[in-house]
Amino acid sequence: MLFLLGFSGLHFLIYSVFAKVIYLLCNKNMNKEVRKAKYLRGEINIPADKSITHRAFMFAALTKGRVKISNYSKGADCMSTLKIVEQLGSKVEKLNENEIIIDSTKGINEPKEDLNCGNSGTTTRLITGILAGQNFKSKLYGDESLSKRPMKRVIEPLELMGAKFKHQDYKLPIEIEGKSLEGIEYKSSLASAQVKSCLLLAGLNAKGTTTYIEPYKSRNHTELMFEYMGANIKTEGNKVSIKKSQLKPVDITVCGDISSAAFFIAASLIIPDSDILIKNVGINKTRSGIIDVVKEMEGNIEIINKRIISNEEVADIRVKYSKLKSTTIEGEIIPRLIDEIPIIAVIATQAEGTTIIKNAQDLRNKEADRISAVTKELTKMGANIKETQDGFIIQGKSKLKGGCSIDCYHDHRIAMSAYVAGLICEYPTVIKEFQWVNISFPEFLDLMENITVYP
Repeated sequence: MLFLLGFSGLHFLIYSVFAKVIYLLCNKNMNKEVRKAKYLRGEINIPADKSITHRAFMFAALTKGRVKISNYSKGADCMSTLKIVEQLGSKVEKLNENEIIIDSTKGINEPKEDLNCGNSGTTTRLITGILAGQNFKSKLYGDESLSKRPMKRVIEPLELMGAKFKHQDYKLPIEIEGKSLEGIEYKSSLASAQVKSCLLLAGLNAKGTTTYIEPYKSRNHTELMFEYMGANIKTEGNKVSIKKSQLKPVDITVCGDISSAAFFIAASLIIPDSDILIKNVGINKTRSGIIDVVKEMEGNIEIINKRIISNEEVADIRVKYSKLKSTTIEGEIIPRLIDEIPIIAVIATQAEGTTIIKNAQDLRNKEADRISAVTKELTKMGANIKETQDGFIIQGKSKLKGGCSIDCYHDHRIAMSAYVAGLICEYPTVIKEFQWVNISFPEFLDLMENITVYP
């Protein structure tokens, strides 16, 4: 265990990560030049899944026991969640660089300070579901970007359960007055794993049964982890119900993040002569929409060595350069690849024909308006892409020229998508404020540069 000025090893880890990110965010000259690659070749291990890591931290804090979590994400968003878990009374012990123990034997307690969610929408919405049913008051706040993101989608159903909030126009900061909650049946017009998880977390401590119904099945990491930890939960198609339960303290191993793997999948597909193996990737069916799209576009992608880890399906993925065909992406598959749409747009610029993406209007409510941002920045690089109200129309076989400066809009996925596009541009491209990548994927550059061969 490390110690520095009285900090435990984990306190030091959190302090170090946040200090690094804050420094980078304040450094307005943190620009990254990317140039054309010859090909990608080699093997990589993708860092831990962020969605699962968030849940592992929060759910461990609800067990009233000791949970070992292995291979967790060290991105700033997940560190925001871990910090809040500590503030709510859990003790966090660092075993080594990849393993921690969360000791929640003292339960959830009133925090002494307001809770900082940083830039993380997942932290904010899920922790709101936990706090709404506690017997104390708490307050959530975040950075400038997070403070613009919609919270009405979780506040309204929680109020139907009896929760009380103070806010201005459903935005952060939000004060939560914990109340005894009653289970409800809630039919959502939006397929959102964050909203679903928020209500299920509230239902975990509510009287009666809490039922959530969504139009399409969104990612189900919460349901799978609840099952793994012994919750009284039942899933029927797009309907999931939970009754008051006490989660069991079981050890959790987090698999690699398919949303992070998506950038490497894309790069290997569109850079001639590329051939890479991505190991230990979660292929949960509610998250693997990008794999289905790549297959539909006739991409050379192979799923091997399938196995189950902590109730999640995991595999290795081999990807080779491919002559891609256009496709239409819409309807039920959208929630299964919503975070990957910016990089899918990059893939589509190199496919033969016209790719259409529909029903993705929720992209406008992410860290940035991703529909507008992707359209503007890929157009700068030479792509033939048109913005629609709920997606894109992308003409393929674009010869991207680059030779420009790209804005990332404080959005990590825009920055990484632009980097991949830059690998096929004729001229070097500069991505401004590239430090935003550290929010979710601080290892991105090292991994990409390790497998990239330049002319």
